[in-house]
Amino acid sequence: MNAQLAAHDTRLLRSGVALFAAMIEAVDRAQHEVLLETYIFDFAGSGADVGHALVRAAQRAVRVCVVVDGVGTGALPPEWAQRFAEAGVQCRVYSPLAGVGFWLPSRWRRLHRKLCVIDNQVAFCGGINILDDFIDPNVPGGLQLPRLDYAVSLRGPLVDKVHDAMMQLWSRIEAVRELRSQDIAGALDALRAAEQDLTLPTRGTVQLVLRDNVRHRTQIERAYRKAIGAAHSDVVVASAYFFPGLRLRRALTMAARRGVRVRLLLQGKYEYFVPYRASRQLYGKLLAAGVEIYEYHASVLHAKVAVVDGHWATVGSSNLDPFSLLLAREANVVVRDTTFAQDLQASLSEAIYTGATRVDPLGFAHRPWWQQLVDWGASLVLRFGVFLTGKRY
Repeated sequence: MNAQLAAHDTRLLRSGVALFAAMIEAVDRAQHEVLLETYIFDFAGSGADVGHALVRAAQRAVRVCVVVDGVGTGALPPEWAQRFAEAGVQCRVYSPLAGVGFWLPSRWRRLHRKLCVIDNQVAFCGGINILDDFIDPNVPGGLQLPRLDYAVSLRGPLVDKVHDAMMQLWSRIEAVRELRSQDIAGALDALRAAEQDLTLPTRGTVQLVLRDNVRHRTQIERAYRKAIGAAHSDVVVASAYFFPGLRLRRALTMAARRGVRVRLLLQGKYEYFVPYRASRQLYGKLLAAGVEIYEYHASVLHAKVAVVDGHWATVGSSNLDPFSLLLAREANVVVRDTTFAQDLQASLSEAIYTGATRVDPLGFAHRPWWQQLVDWGASLVLRFGVFLTGKRY
């Protein structure tokens, strides 16, 4: 085994039931600090179990810092805001929206990453929100089968980098709070902490890959393109929201044309109409190049993962769509390890063969005209949204 990999303990976690159990166990053992970032923190079902674990940690004098997104979560439920405050849990809302804020493209830059670090010893990274596997706001009565999603637990040197990334964001949020309260000295201290250089390793068997709007604008997309471009035999990608830019689409089609088996696992039971229909507008050229597309119908697909040649894998929060690749703060972990990659590939293959339907190229090409029109219209809406951001995609 590679010595660097031996220094890391990486474990694949499928769906919230596995993540929350591991996270709660680690939080209950915490002695010094718990950091948590999430897009959605829903306090129903198993989400409440995570909330109670954070409260227990704070009550025994562990420093607990939580950041939730201003759109994904918004304001905490009053009872939980009070519970957190009384226990000493420090909770901040990233870029809360007020008034017409949502209509300003500059406010579309959300905190979408899902990270947790406990005592600088163990970290969690993935696509799983603090949201019960069976709860979906778009499905009255809940899901019949758990949402398909993944995370990874980490021990080893990379945990320090995850911690540094989270503390940098926390310091920036604190600087804004201090400025608003006119505490100039406190704001300057927080800004100095936030401006410390965050240098992430670009090589190694286990890497943290971030996306933000300053220093790490394209790192996640480039990691995908590099891995797919070097593929020899097999590529499997699962992305809940799929509307990649031209260069990434070209990497997929070129891989398929040189004989690599390329499989995409995408939403079949969709959450949002426009992104789903827009993604289907891209199917034609991908299918014509030999890419296999599978739509997952067993439950809601929320995964953002990939495996290349059975030894390169990524697990994280970044979809292959404009929101993730152009606007949001995202975090992925890349693992170069055959055992880890093949575990993930086996899980994806099971999902494909037991819960997904393959898109037939001929049938898709001859789908009804009105479906083609809807797909084209949804694609225009999405592209217009990208245009409003002023970014190239």
